[in-house]
Parts: sequence; C-alpha cells; structure tokens
Amino acid sequence: MTTNATPESAGPRVIEQRGLYFDELEEGVLYAHRPGRTVTETDNVLFTTMTMNTQALHLDAAWSAGQPFGQRLVNSMFTLATLVGQSVPQLTQGTIIAQLGLTDVSFPHPLYHGDTLYTETEVTGKRLSSSRPGQGIVTMRHTGRNQDGTVVALATRSCLMWTSTAHARQQADAQQESAQQEAGEKGRIEA
Repeated sequence: MTTNATPESAGPRVIEQRGLYFDELEEGVLYAHRPGRTVTETDNVLFTTMTMNTQALHLDAAWSAGQPFGQRLVNSMFTLATLVGQSVPQLTQGTIIAQLGLTDVSFPHPLYHGDTLYTETEVTGKRLSSSRPGQGIVTMRHTGRNQDGTVVALATRSCLMWTSTAHARQQADAQQESAQQEAGEKGRIEA
C-alpha cells in the first residue's frame, strides 16, 4: 500500500544555513560579518598556551607593562583565525572545497583584551577553474576592525568554491551511492 505524504505530515520546510556559492559571490561587494567577537583574556591565554606560543607579550602582564604597548597583546594568530572564521557562516559554510592560501597578512594595530573584532570581506576576484569543472577560485580581502573602527588585521584569502549546480549534482550522486551501498549491505545481511 502506498501512502502519499501531505505537506502537513511531511513536516516543516527545512532551510539549511550555508555560505554563498561561486556563482552567488559578487566582485567588489563588501560583506559585513556580524556579530562582532569581543576577545577576552581567557581567549588569548588559552589560544596562546594551546598553540605552545610562550611569547611573554601574550602571557606576562607584568613584563608586557614595560613594553611599548604597555599591556599584553592578543595573539595575532588568534586574530587571524577569528578574522577568517567570522566570514565562514556568510560566505563559505558548506560551499567551500578547500582554502588555497592566505597572503598579504598584516596587523597594523594591536588587538587588546576587551576589544571587539568586526570583520568585512570584499571579493576581489573570481574565476572558474580550468581543471575542475563546476568549481571556481575566489579571492577575498578580509579586513578586521576594532570597536573604534581601527584596522587591526588584513588578509587576502583564496578558496576553491563549488558552483551551485555542480554541488547539487555531487550531493545527489553521493546520496545515490550511499543508498546503493545501504541496499547492498541489507542484501548481504538477508542472504
């Protein structure tokens, strides 16, 4: 007996959060990523010690007080990781294949405990891959500013991204392959 599911019995429509596909990204557009991220002393000390970075500028308040900035600085690698991370939900969540590289990384002003990092991304270039059909290379310029608007980090990032149609086709193929494997497993168990 076949039962036709009605829209009511099928449950609500599902909208999955994702980034933008290659074909949805626009050159010259500035994508503002929100919310910002207020960086705490705990964030800085934990990240610094987890990555085995014993730099006193991040860990030793007394020593850092005598240095040119007069206080501890947030680890620049934490700043960089957060800068890129803030862009993920809006731009690359589920639509990226691989990060290809980071260039032109700079930290023109320190980030301190209690500062809030806000990131903006401009797509500066995009081209379809000549060797990987359905995929393209996107170049993005990330700019991080503190709560006062002062630029604290800059980085250029290149990513290999899906086009929407190629990713849909890849996902359908993967689901079909999974269903075939499941049917094969079920057949072996029943035999």
